[in-house]
Amino acid sequence: MRAIVAVERGWGIGREGRLLARNPEDMRRFKALTLGHPVILGRKTLESFPGGKPLPGRENLVLSRTLADVPEGARLFRDLDSLLAYAPADSFVIGGGEVYRQLLPYCDRAIVTYVDADLAADTFFPDLDAHPDWTLAEAEGPFQTPDGLPFWFRTYERSGEP
Repeated sequence: MRAIVAVERGWGIGREGRLLARNPEDMRRFKALTLGHPVILGRKTLESFPGGKPLPGRENLVLSRTLADVPEGARLFRDLDSLLAYAPADSFVIGGGEVYRQLLPYCDRAIVTYVDADLAADTFFPDLDAHPDWTLAEAEGPFQTPDGLPFWFRTYERSGEP
């Protein structure tokens, strides 16, 4: 599995259920990388999509203990074990914070858009730069968001055992 995430300098990923920075280039990259692959997400992430509808062109695997049902195009999993038994190896973990926390140990790669700015976040991704099991394998940039924030595309690889 792979995680894909956009973070700010403090590894924040969102605030009040929304992304921290507008970045069309990151969105295009996200779509190009995940299209045709299963995506794993939680209830709050699903609810943040337009109309609460699953992402098209991808099988949406939703991990939630509280959802009664999911819209057409998504599959609901009540626990981590049943999700792991079903999810193919080419799945992308796309959030939110709790889903990342639970599934990062099962990922061998993390594709990170790193925005070099301090943005007010209330949800976080683990700091892979400080994590002993992860190594920065590749970095592209700097680029700039429409709001003038510098960002990089980074790829981390697991260097330790899952």
